[in-house]
Amino acid sequence: MIATYNDLKNKKVLVTGASRGIGLEISKGLAKQGAHVIFNYREGKEDVAAALTEELKTLGASNVTGLKFDVTNEDEMKDAVGEFVKEFGPIEGLVNNAGISKDTLLLRLKGSDIDSILSTNLKGAMMLTSICSRYFLKAENVSIVNVSSIVGLMGNVSQAAYAASKAGLLGFTKSVAKELGSRNIRANAICPGFIATDMTDALEDKAKEAYLSSIPLGDFGKSEDIANLTCFLLSQASSYITGEVIKIDGGLYI
Repeated sequence: MIATYNDLKNKKVLVTGASRGIGLEISKGLAKQGAHVIFNYREGKEDVAAALTEELKTLGASNVTGLKFDVTNEDEMKDAVGEFVKEFGPIEGLVNNAGISKDTLLLRLKGSDIDSILSTNLKGAMMLTSICSRYFLKAENVSIVNVSSIVGLMGNVSQAAYAASKAGLLGFTKSVAKELGSRNIRANAICPGFIATDMTDALEDKAKEAYLSSIPLGDFGKSEDIANLTCFLLSQASSYITGEVIKIDGGLYI
């Protein structure tokens, strides 16, 4: 059963990394709630953006707007967000979901890998939130959701840089919650565990069994699980929740 949050109807929510995986499901979930879904896309991805716009409108979005910017490009973000606000008014919800991972053993970790992972997963979220914050002050019931990872809490072999970026996102979330709480702006983080994706589908049976044996609920999560929680956190149903880190991992990290 999917809960309906009436206050999300027409709410202007920006989702980064919305073209696939968890970000796509979050965007689809918001569309079904009747939100004005805003997403970013990079240069050369205009066809993907157009297709996503039509899909979200079909699902029920009150409006859909694609903004062309890369989360690692501060100037692009400032320009795109500023132009949107001029036309539609302040953004009222933000989902920092864009992220990358380059798994490698610590002894083979390159500075360029660290830079790219931190720039996308952490710095990008920090800068976009900062850019949006000046407009948040003119909006009501603003909610920020940062998509971290269970790896940010427990670490993982070959994911030192990724884990560091996702752990940093948790500290950032709590700081934002404290700094902006007096303005009725909330910030929370979600830590997904193993979520069923094309990547998990491609795993060999033995590998799947090894992962599943460590999950008390005995199954991978679904992207819809993350989308449902995100919609709740963006809505006024969670109006007294801020600064929280919520695991959605089937009990993997207890």
